[in-house]
Amino acid sequence: MLKGFILKFSLGLKKCLYFFYSNNAPKNGTYKSFQPIVFRGEGQIIFGNNVTFGVLNSPHLHSSYGYIEARPKNSLIIFGNNINVNNGFSVVSEYKITIKDDVLIGYNCSISDSNFHNLAIDRRDETDPEPKEVIIGNNVFIGNNVTILKGVIIGENSVIATGAIVTKSFPANVVIGGCPAKVIRNLI
Repeated sequence: MLKGFILKFSLGLKKCLYFFYSNNAPKNGTYKSFQPIVFRGEGQIIFGNNVTFGVLNSPHLHSSYGYIEARPKNSLIIFGNNINVNNGFSVVSEYKITIKDDVLIGYNCSISDSNFHNLAIDRRDETDPEPKEVIIGNNVFIGNNVTILKGVIIGENSVIATGAIVTKSFPANVVIGGCPAKVIRNLI
């Protein structure tokens, strides 16, 4: 009983501390969090119903936090309904990222819609001139330590294997994995 109180107290204290690092609040909807979440940027962050961050019985609960940044004013991050996100998640948008309904996301996952720097040699100190939308389809399962890069669309019911680096889009109902990710098998 004392351990439970100490756990809740320490996580609550940590959430309060990380709250002060935030400069952006969700514009629409609510979420539940077992781990601190830092909200940054000037854009919009929208939540559907039943969105949960952090897992008590999972690695990195005490050593990490969630990071959600809709960087410029015109950027948008949309979380659909019934989304469960494990510890150490980050999503950063300079354009638009949509995570649709019934998605599971493992720990240490990262999603971004931009390179964040211009790739031209003489313009690296400028932002990416061409961010591209990312869409995670309904009922997608994203494993641990996955990175999803700009312009990627993941079809519904697909599974992304642990450690994958996803640089291109994939259809519905497939298992993908590797670096860079490729189709491993079909689900139906």
